[in-house]
Amino acid sequence: MKARKRQQGFNRRLRPATWLARHAQVLFSSLGRLWQRPLGSLMTLLVLGIAIALPLGLHLLVNNLQQLVSQWDSGASISVFLKENTDEKTVKTLVRTLQTEQTIRDIRHVSPQQAMEEFRQHSDFASALELLDDNPLPHVLLIYPRDAKIPAKKLQVFLQKLENHPEVELALADLQWVERFQGITHIIQRAALVLAVLLSLAVLLIIGNTIRLEIQGRRDEIEIIKLVGGSNAFIRRPFLYEGFWYGLFSSLIAMVLIFLSALALQNPVSHLASLYQSDFQLSGLAITTTLGVIGSSVLLGILGAWIAVHQHLGDMEPD
Repeated sequence: MKARKRQQGFNRRLRPATWLARHAQVLFSSLGRLWQRPLGSLMTLLVLGIAIALPLGLHLLVNNLQQLVSQWDSGASISVFLKENTDEKTVKTLVRTLQTEQTIRDIRHVSPQQAMEEFRQHSDFASALELLDDNPLPHVLLIYPRDAKIPAKKLQVFLQKLENHPEVELALADLQWVERFQGITHIIQRAALVLAVLLSLAVLLIIGNTIRLEIQGRRDEIEIIKLVGGSNAFIRRPFLYEGFWYGLFSSLIAMVLIFLSALALQNPVSHLASLYQSDFQLSGLAITTTLGVIGSSVLLGILGAWIAVHQHLGDMEPD
């Protein structure tokens, strides 16, 4: 007991440079222990990396979906079809009236001639359109709401208000499907959060169990260290650093898996986006997310190691 107290008192009087040197020595010696059993360490790290990569992949999916929705939001509009034989002067008067509405961000007027030209360019009925005596298409106003995520009830009221204008025949909105898509995105986001919590617990248990087996394998060494006066903090230190390495390397493996998955999906996604005349590209992980995942994984590794050591170190007393 006196030897242990002397050891603890000696540790408290260590110079900062000596303290750092000892911690650095233990840090790299714990890394050497992982290297001594490469196959077992690699299998454990791969399992941990996959567990971290699953919720991280869902998080990346949600980010890309939100980016896609934001692009659709900016182009989401309300189509207002005016009555037949409405003249240009009446259309301009209606546009000026609607521009005073605070809920409207922008208005685009599509004349019957423009609509016919767009229809001719984007359809296979160009020859059939030449047989028409006159243009049957009406004037159309494309109205972009200031709030692209306007709730369905407010949207219905706004559509009814537009149809109350005597020049308006019909008002249709294409914002509802965006709202449904956002709902699906929120569900995926919540699922990613739940999965992250569950797999974080799994990472904690896996690292804790790995350290527990390491402690059992070094039982005789630990008892000898205690016998000569080694403190619990001195014994605990290499296991905590081992948990640090498990957390660090598993997070890096998860980043590599996410990068390879995004690389494999990049070309198919770009090809699909080009079919819809979109320049959408998969975005990678933000630097803040990357640092947050690495930090969280390291903390989980240290916490799992600390729990394992705390549970089993007290049972190992020299006879």
